[in-house]
Amino acid sequence: QVQLVESGGGSVQAGGSRRLSCAAFGYTSGPNYMGWFRQAPGKEREGVAAIYTGGSTAYYADSVKGRFTISQDNAKNTVYLQMNSLKPEDTARYYCAADFRGFSGGNWYRPFKYNYWGQGTQVTVSS
Repeated sequence: QVQLVESGGGSVQAGGSRRLSCAAFGYTSGPNYMGWFRQAPGKEREGVAAIYTGGSTAYYADSVKGRFTISQDNAKNTVYLQMNSLKPEDTARYYCAADFRGFSGGNWYRPFKYNYWGQGTQVTVSS
């Protein structure tokens, strides 16, 4: 059974940084894409960033481009989300997701394209 475990959430002041980690377990053949999503209270889950694990192509939401960086360490089966210049509007619960079925990169931000999810980690940015 595939499991995704996020860590690294917490509280930070605006302008600060935070690095989220997502460790993946329980598979023999790796995922095609790994993604980070976030959901704030009363809002829909939105795609933040994703990475194609086979070639490290990265995708970002416009709202985080230039501030967030997704990366992977295949030896550790871990994906990271480095978040810099954080803003109060980045406050949300952040979820890691994995795709083992395959899709075109243009769909990276669609939650239903991913078939495994972590429990999430809260990030709170204060002004």
